[in-house]
Amino acid sequence: MSELVPGGWKKLRLKNVSVQMKGLTYKSEDYTDESNGLPFLTLKSVSKSGGYSPEGLKFYGGDFKEHHILSVGDILFANTDLTRDGDVVGSPLYFEGFADKSLYSMDLSRLITDPDKADSKFLYYLIMTHRIKRFMVNFSAGSTVLHLDTKRVQELFVTLPPLSEQKKIASILTSVDEVIEKTQKHIEKLRDLKKAVMNELLTKGIGHTEFKDSKLGRIPKSWLAKNMGSISQFSGGSAFKEIYQGKTQGVYPFAKVSDMNLAGNEKFLYKSNNWISNEVRKEAKIKIFPAQSTVFAKVGAALLLNNRRQLIRETAIDNNMMAAIPSHCNHDFLFYLLQTIDLKTIVQSGAVPSVNQKQMKSIPVSVPPLHEQKKIASILTSIDKNIEEKQRKLQKTKSLKKSLMQDLLTGKVRVKVN
Repeated sequence: MSELVPGGWKKLRLKNVSVQMKGLTYKSEDYTDESNGLPFLTLKSVSKSGGYSPEGLKFYGGDFKEHHILSVGDILFANTDLTRDGDVVGSPLYFEGFADKSLYSMDLSRLITDPDKADSKFLYYLIMTHRIKRFMVNFSAGSTVLHLDTKRVQELFVTLPPLSEQKKIASILTSVDEVIEKTQKHIEKLRDLKKAVMNELLTKGIGHTEFKDSKLGRIPKSWLAKNMGSISQFSGGSAFKEIYQGKTQGVYPFAKVSDMNLAGNEKFLYKSNNWISNEVRKEAKIKIFPAQSTVFAKVGAALLLNNRRQLIRETAIDNNMMAAIPSHCNHDFLFYLLQTIDLKTIVQSGAVPSVNQKQMKSIPVSVPPLHEQKKIASILTSIDKNIEEKQRKLQKTKSLKKSLMQDLLTGKVRVKVN
């Protein structure tokens, strides 16, 4: 069954509305610093879901030709992909421009849109849709590195409304993107603020004028130099079995390291895709950790992320994780104190990074009186709540964008053009 075309829209091949070009072949020795080279967009400049990622920006000092220079409004998309599921291949970015001439690598293709036939911003959003993403993945091949058949891309069909309607739709989606970008920047600023405030409060406390020397350096006079084992207990989790996988009912959630990323904020671990019954817990002798314990990965690459989560309910954790249970300190204070400890500095040597209970217990820490612990934790918790509120707004706006793209880019909902 052929795809229905909304009234007034046209179904055209991509090559009928744009010119496609491939990027610059380069060598790693062509990279230079910002003062000696031109901005150079690479594969990592494209985000998984589409859009620009600054981490991929390099600077190029080698030879190039005129057609390698980008113009504002060009669309770039990824030709290759190192991810297993093809997360990046075909994902586009819209080039906003830099102060200098800008170049792009051979891992990217460039679309120069015919302004009389298509609005480049509209086309950019169209390429982000699920249908076109699926097209890009389907025409990519390779065992370890996916390579997109770019000739096929030129034959891709796109359905376009009149130019004035394209511009209106692009304007609406751009406005939503601006809200997303503004919210993301606000979250980043709050994270920076939290880091600075946490460093200040956990070393100097609140309103102290008298300090003393300790093995940790200068600390407030009323604080004590201790080690982590004197204020908390540490324990590893239980072996996770496949029979627990995907269980949606039970008394206790069984959290895996991957569940650390399911939290909507940076503080709590409150979701799991696996649950166990009380009978299973007793039979398998599975450890259950109390609410407000702080958990983190104790082995593997996840350990190096220094990710911490606080349990909101009694939970079992797998044996790749460790829990810190407060014994002589405030639970929120312990959570923030653990956030300041870089586990990379204490990992055991070997092929796989790991930490053990003995190492965790021996970490030196400075500890304020309980009443001050609570005040410090309260200040940091308020910042976390602010971050969480902004993250909820971010997710809501992203969901709005997704639904708008589905409605506007297919003609399901038409826009009025003045």
